[in-house]
Amino acid sequence: MGLTNAKIQLRNPRPPELEAVEIDALADTGALHLCIPRHIQIQLQLEETDTKEVTLADGSRRLVPYVGPIELRYKNRVGFSGALVMGETPLLGAIPLEDMDLIVVPKTREVIVNPLNPNIASSIAK
Repeated sequence: MGLTNAKIQLRNPRPPELEAVEIDALADTGALHLCIPRHIQIQLQLEETDTKEVTLADGSRRLVPYVGPIELRYKNRVGFSGALVMGETPLLGAIPLEDMDLIVVPKTREVIVNPLNPNIASSIAK
């Protein structure tokens, strides 16, 4: 099985005149959050709202900035999230994937809209 990427649009919803950016994000169901490199934070003028301690894949921990809000768009889906500012590759984790009702298909290495809910994102709220 290889890596799965998705082209998503990110936008800062606060300044309406600021254009969205399209990024190629690694879709990782083993990660939780949206992670963006610092240059995307700067480009979208995203304010740091907090600092979070994160545990990395190797078990080490470090403090990273948390920014937001960020509007995410993929196909006919829209979501809002915060993002951890870290690394050089944007990462689309399980929380934004679930929020937009997207599925990672390992066989084809694609991110797709949930075929059970093709027209509108579905979620469980109980």
